[in-house]
Amino acid sequence: MTISPFLRPLVVLGLLAAAAPAMATRIEIQAGRSYMDTYGAKTAFAEAVFAPRQVGNTRFTWSPDVSVGWIDGRRVGRYAGKRYDTRSSVGLVAAGARIHMGHEGDWYQPLFFSGQVAATNHTTHALSSHYQFVSTLGWQAKHFSVAIRHISNGSLHQPNAGETMALVGVAFDI
Repeated sequence: MTISPFLRPLVVLGLLAAAAPAMATRIEIQAGRSYMDTYGAKTAFAEAVFAPRQVGNTRFTWSPDVSVGWIDGRRVGRYAGKRYDTRSSVGLVAAGARIHMGHEGDWYQPLFFSGQVAATNHTTHALSSHYQFVSTLGWQAKHFSVAIRHISNGSLHQPNAGETMALVGVAFDI
């Protein structure tokens, strides 16, 4: 049986998510479209979000958050043959925190912001260093999530086009 090139990374990400530490409370498998300038590529992530922790006496909670991801390469003629081209697919591993505001049942509590630091296996025109910052704004239901994610090195190395993506995901608790 042959698995399509797009599904292979999803299978790998699913297996990695299944192997996440036992204390993970939420696993999300996400897929979507990533853009560098106006050039799109397929993308997929597996994310483990651990139990939330209260921030002092505030209405904020934070959860440790780890991800593995994949962004497909793209053929863009103007970058062909340059030091940082766009043809390579990029794999990444990231860790950080997911932040929520409000208590269980508040209408806005499912909204979240996540900040992570990532390491990549390749450099491209969009992700020109092996270290990146990941910012995600999203909404999560019990078994579903949607998010806008931006990955960039924060102008610490040029070029710094970054990747901006829209993701939808399925989630389950372990």
